[in-house]
Amino acid sequence: MTSGSGKLLGTLPVLLHANRLLIGLVFAFSGFVKAVDPLGTVYKIEDYLTAFDGIWGGLTFMAFPAAFLLIALELLIGLNLIFQVKFKFSSWLAFVFMLVMTPLTLYIALYNPVTDCGCFGDALKISNWMTFYKNVFFFILTLLLFIFQKKYSKIFLPNVEWGFIIVFFVASFGFMIYNLTHLPVLDFRPYKVGVNIPDAMKVPDDAPGDVYEYNFVYEKEGSRRIFSIDQLPDSSWTFVSQETKLISEGYKPPIHDLVILTAEFEDVTEEVLNYEGTTYLIVMYDLQKTSEKGIEKVKDFVAYKLNEHPEVKVYALTASSTQDIQEFKTKYGITFPFYKTDPITLKTMIRANPGVMKLVDGTVKGKWNGKRL
Repeated sequence: MTSGSGKLLGTLPVLLHANRLLIGLVFAFSGFVKAVDPLGTVYKIEDYLTAFDGIWGGLTFMAFPAAFLLIALELLIGLNLIFQVKFKFSSWLAFVFMLVMTPLTLYIALYNPVTDCGCFGDALKISNWMTFYKNVFFFILTLLLFIFQKKYSKIFLPNVEWGFIIVFFVASFGFMIYNLTHLPVLDFRPYKVGVNIPDAMKVPDDAPGDVYEYNFVYEKEGSRRIFSIDQLPDSSWTFVSQETKLISEGYKPPIHDLVILTAEFEDVTEEVLNYEGTTYLIVMYDLQKTSEKGIEKVKDFVAYKLNEHPEVKVYALTASSTQDIQEFKTKYGITFPFYKTDPITLKTMIRANPGVMKLVDGTVKGKWNGKRL
């Protein structure tokens, strides 16, 4: 054996354990940032199913259990690899997981059914192509993990390993349930506490804008040609169509999609956000799905606040129809005004239905799940 091959064999265990830890940490991180915000993962799976349409569109009711199982599986794989628990089984799981996800992310990169894969929740957003390249890299690493699984020695007795797995599962589900029934313990979204919403909506004067390429299709004597905007043909050519392609995306402020409308579609966004005082936004993206227990608590909360501080402003934000709003107000005896906002924006603002957001001079000072007021 040469000295070079001897050195390689000597460093192999180090490389194998580095590979194990890297894969384990990525799986654990991916699972953790989703477990912080399990409802966000539910919404993302619903987006996927709706985008795929057909039979998939009718399976959105499965998004909730699928999200919890996906998160628990990622955490289990990651923690098992980090602590070298049930290693052979875990390396199988990691390999099969990447075997499924890699071609799926290739499809998503090619056809772009959703703009954000949601692989790392809202903590880290990467493009669909970058997601695919990342998955190819980790597919290779999990393949190596699978091939060399016999090189890893067993550390714990079987009963101890099962104890670890039970603890991992219980802790994972307990953490997810807590974040679901309260609010995420870590908020990675642009409406987190401390953010001044009007400032987060501003676009700097020197910010770059979107850059587009415009092509024009013209026809002459049965022949069609594409012309750029700088080289349009003379009047002997007949215009057929225009093609617009986004070359580069310009600056987008952290909050760029918040619009608050009255029932008559009057924009009152600035009026609501620029109030110099305390404002409570009652967020209910879908009134038909709003918790009865939650809205009763919200009513008591609002009544108490208005009695103590009459100058406080209270608005309900929803994406429901005008008819649903009238029926909801009548059913629960609600007197504060309702405004309309995009449902995706409302889901981003707060992970609860109903949820309560406190603003002071446009700055988010508090957020609560309505059921936990």
